Amino acid sequence: MAWFKRTDKGIKTSTAEKKDAPDGLWFKTPNGNIIHTRELKNNSFVCPDDDFHVKIGSKEYFEILFDNNKFKELDANMTSGDPLKFTDTKPYVARIEATIKKTDLNDAVRSAVGKMNGLDIVVACMDFNFIGGSMGSVVGEKIARAIDHSLKNKIPFLMISKSGGARMMEAGFSLMQMAKTSAKLAMLDQARIPYISMLTDPTTGGVTASYAMLGDFNIAEPEALIGFAGPRVIRETIGKDLPKGFQSSEFVLEHGFLDFIIDRRQLKNRLTTLLNLLNN
Repeated sequence: MAWFKRTDKGIKTSTAEKKDAPDGLWFKTPNGNIIHTRELKNNSFVCPDDDFHVKIGSKEYFEILFDNNKFKELDANMTSGDPLKFTDTKPYVARIEATIKKTDLNDAVRSAVGKMNGLDIVVACMDFNFIGGSMGSVVGEKIARAIDHSLKNKIPFLMISKSGGARMMEAGFSLMQMAKTSAKLAMLDQARIPYISMLTDPTTGGVTASYAMLGDFNIAEPEALIGFAGPRVIRETIGKDLPKGFQSSEFVLEHGFLDFIIDRRQLKNRLTTLLNLLNN
């Protein structure tokens, strides 16, 4: 006879009384370890066990960079038009509206001005969740206006890129943003105002071919994917296997396209040190 005998049969806890763990409370690292999202946030969204940099957006970068998360957002309400009346599986206008509702973002970049360790700085940060961080007319215009703010107030400009490239729904209008942002950055250079370009995972296509690679300092996060065309396209074009780690930030640094790679936990202090050196 079993040593334990249940006197009341059946489970007595009602469904309404059951306690479930809220979604998003835990994060599983690439090595399979489970950590609390609060611990992850306190560690600048870097996994403490393997230093893996979790993909984040403008909200999180602004929290990391701006003192006490205080900043003034620039051109916050700017949204994309539909100059080509583009339709694929759904009309472009409908896609934009659905993405705005889903992400609570108006487009793939947010720009803001505030203080970083007491230093004035303008930051433009891309959000991959908005149509793959694609560069459309709004992205180019907001970056151009953020640069104008830096020029007018003579304060440094930081660009954080995270993009799949140009936005196909705007075709030529999207590609024109490469020239527009590059011309604005040339004005920033002439005014001798520092421009720091930070490349995160992924930074590809027309973004890499324009403002992402035009910084006075080009920096990147560890193990970020950085390139123009995808590895498969390059492999088929040249007919050769690609080197190990091709298009990683470490590979790009080794070949002279980056100045340094920076751990996100050190980002704010390293940038402050760099700007102080430039100001002296």
